[in-house]
Amino acid sequence: MDQQSFNQQLCSFLARATSPFHAVNAMSFILEQAGFARLEENSDWNLESGSKFYLQRNDSSLVAFVIGRDLGPTMGMRMVGAHTDSPSLMVKPTPEKRRKGYFQLAVEVYGGALLNPWFDRDLSLSGRVSYESEDGKLKTALIDYRDPIATIPSLAIHLDREANKKRSINPQTDILPLLSLSDENEPPTFRELLKARVLEEHPDSGIKRVLDYEMTFYDAQGPAIIGLNKEFIASARLDNLLSCFTGLQALVQSDGAASGLLICNDHEEVGSMSAAGAQGPLLRTVLKRLAGDEQNYAKLSSSSMMISADNAHGIHPNFADRHDDNHGPVLNGGPVIKINANQRYASSSETAGLYRLLADQEGVPVQSFVVRTDLACGSTIGPITASATGIRTLDIGVPTFGMHSIRELAGTEDAWNLNRVLTRFYNLPGPLGVA
Repeated sequence: MDQQSFNQQLCSFLARATSPFHAVNAMSFILEQAGFARLEENSDWNLESGSKFYLQRNDSSLVAFVIGRDLGPTMGMRMVGAHTDSPSLMVKPTPEKRRKGYFQLAVEVYGGALLNPWFDRDLSLSGRVSYESEDGKLKTALIDYRDPIATIPSLAIHLDREANKKRSINPQTDILPLLSLSDENEPPTFRELLKARVLEEHPDSGIKRVLDYEMTFYDAQGPAIIGLNKEFIASARLDNLLSCFTGLQALVQSDGAASGLLICNDHEEVGSMSAAGAQGPLLRTVLKRLAGDEQNYAKLSSSSMMISADNAHGIHPNFADRHDDNHGPVLNGGPVIKINANQRYASSSETAGLYRLLADQEGVPVQSFVVRTDLACGSTIGPITASATGIRTLDIGVPTFGMHSIRELAGTEDAWNLNRVLTRFYNLPGPLGVA
């Protein structure tokens, strides 16, 4: 696969992965096409050398792994981690609002969303619906409206003359999406609308009534390759579905001689403290099953390495003073090693050194990011994973503009280059670490 094909497939994936549930569904399809078999956590596992498997938790987190033909799990797992969630607007349990002849839905802000860009966008809606079937069973279905069905209109500047100077956004009152006019007749409830959508997408669902849901608004504008020289990728959810796709492709492309694993957790944007999040037991549970017992798990953890891939802040030409002078990553300047002396990132000189060595072997440039000492640092699953498993970890990411906006920007070369290095990482023939 060349860079152009990689970016085309990345854009196609981003367009399908409109919620964490749809991201995991899309990744599962790619894995099955590549010969990975699905496992269930509540079943016995028969793991043989050279076999490839994946599993889901909560439909929104995924683990995929290869049992190496030459190097088993206790001889060192090459691991890549990312997250499936992005800041968004989630529909509340009782969301219906009918005001001044309009039908709106109340939403809750998920994660640290940049709210201003949500205004005047074409919005759609996707997520998971839990329902009672006609035979009285609890079932779930993924739905995605795909078409633009809502918008959040801005208040005209004539009614807010200070808008360009000091407009603030009240998340309770200012960002309710507008879906339609509301006539005199009693309109259907949101649950009734969801039932109709489930029947449209899943005619054989046998749905009787919607019990609950996790539905997310998203930007209906699709991903695009932009710029005078087509050097940028513009899309929603680059943080961090770009890393999920990059790690997935690297694992699929790996030669399978060594044992490798990809984990994509949900709920990173809200702290990772959930059964499906990085602070939950998912990864440790899987690794213990791969090891077989505590003694072998100790061998596995001491001989393995995790690369936590999560987007980095590119230096913004309009706000260059927000970066440390010597640590301002440039889009298409190469993946970024993320370093923090206070362990907000898990990189060490050893894990960073190994990445630099692999990047040199691939001819891929490397950049570094250290936050200004007078600013707060973001977070990743890296330190969480390192502290929970005892596995050496590196934090790295593709430089990005507009992180946590409804539409973000990355370089067309960076994800491809990260994929090349991650593939080489999965293919490392010998023990990990210092010789």
